[in-house]
Amino acid sequence: CRRITKMSVLQQISPHVKNIKPLDYALLTKRANQIKEELRQGVKKPYKQLLDLTWGDSHRTGVKPLSFVRQVLAACLYPELLNSDKLPMDVKQRAKRLLGICGGGSIGSYTATAGIPEVLHRIAEFLTRRDCGAPSYPKNIFISPGCQWSLMVTNILKVLVNSEASPRIGVLTPVPCYPTTTQSIMGLGGVVVPYHLSEKQGWELQIEELHRALESAKGVCNPFALYVINPGNPSGNVQSRKSIEEVIKFASEKRLFLLADEIYQDLVYGEKSEFISYKRVLTEMGPPFSNTVELASFHSISKGFTGECGLRGGYVELVNLDPAVMKHIYKLFSKDICAPVLGQIALELMVNPPQPGDPSSPLYKMETQYIKASLTQNVKRLHDVVNSLPGFCCQPVQGGGFAFPRLNLPTPAIQKAKRAGMQPDTFYSIKLLEDAGVLVTPGCDYGQKEGTHHVRFGIMTSKDIMEEVLKRLTNFHTRFMKDFS
Repeated sequence: CRRITKMSVLQQISPHVKNIKPLDYALLTKRANQIKEELRQGVKKPYKQLLDLTWGDSHRTGVKPLSFVRQVLAACLYPELLNSDKLPMDVKQRAKRLLGICGGGSIGSYTATAGIPEVLHRIAEFLTRRDCGAPSYPKNIFISPGCQWSLMVTNILKVLVNSEASPRIGVLTPVPCYPTTTQSIMGLGGVVVPYHLSEKQGWELQIEELHRALESAKGVCNPFALYVINPGNPSGNVQSRKSIEEVIKFASEKRLFLLADEIYQDLVYGEKSEFISYKRVLTEMGPPFSNTVELASFHSISKGFTGECGLRGGYVELVNLDPAVMKHIYKLFSKDICAPVLGQIALELMVNPPQPGDPSSPLYKMETQYIKASLTQNVKRLHDVVNSLPGFCCQPVQGGGFAFPRLNLPTPAIQKAKRAGMQPDTFYSIKLLEDAGVLVTPGCDYGQKEGTHHVRFGIMTSKDIMEEVLKRLTNFHTRFMKDFS
């Protein structure tokens, strides 16, 4: 047999993968791990604990899990609890019903490729309610280990992006944009066609910019899909109905496949902001749009009130796809057997929560209202504090899990960053980490207009942690600007 050497393995790696740039976030996490170890060993620092605001992981940062969700999951994991008087009756009834739809009555069994049929029905019913009667069908829904998987780890994008096509396939993506998306497109051999959100207009998606981006792709690639994030990550913008209609008309005119990342749909803070799904708007626009524009929309248990990132559960709903294409998508999902069953059950609990009159309903309502009130307060506090600091400017955060304020750094700081071989916002983030023990993500990882600098703050944390972060940030930023003035 042939000996496989390190060099021969390296030669087999796709050039598309080799061309993916490493994120500056990796540099920050490496230093953060060193600081954690130094703190553990008793090294004296101005802080006793490192505060990490890089994640959209609410449980990691102090937000408590929903009691109803955890109680049902616990009973499904250990059915002996069904005989206990410590769980509410509706919890035991739900757990018993969910176990009944699992093979052998156990969550340790495989499920159907697309997901447990009854869970798919519950998701379809939720989508129909959410979208004011726009019909949804279980056959068009696929459950996956999180929406990132269904969108990015080969499934939907692999259908759209043909690595052997000439010219290469392009996907219009927003700037700023979550880097996993752009890395996945490039890793599959596609071309990222960036369109800039308008920061001055609160990170608004402007149709003129989509036209500009599409024009820029001429001679470079064949644009095939348009990716939108609503509510935005990291921008925090929530699209209006008018904006969504314009995007759908643009996609129809240019024959682009629409990819709608809607995982933050439960988290909307702006007083005049409202989440409206692409599916609902598309349906209400009527023919020819409602029966021709191809759409994939994504949601997940990781965000919103559920916040169960570690359980890995999400779904994609497909609209107006050719049956022949659906067969290929089914084959791609089939190769992964099925999504984790706990994640599927958590999805059912997210789309079908306790109803008024159920024993668990009052506590569920209280917990979800508290989470939203806390996050709304975090948004307001971060916005007010950041905008009070010289050299900082934060647009209103209408929804989502992050704020993306702009940094106007002094020239000496920018020059020092360049001498250190760093992007200016990475330099700022490293200093913030080392001096104040606050970990944020530099804007250069998400894309930004040339000459601008940003940092991304996660707002999905407890109020106490956010207040401590803002206190440390204020003290650090004041010293930083003074040192480099």
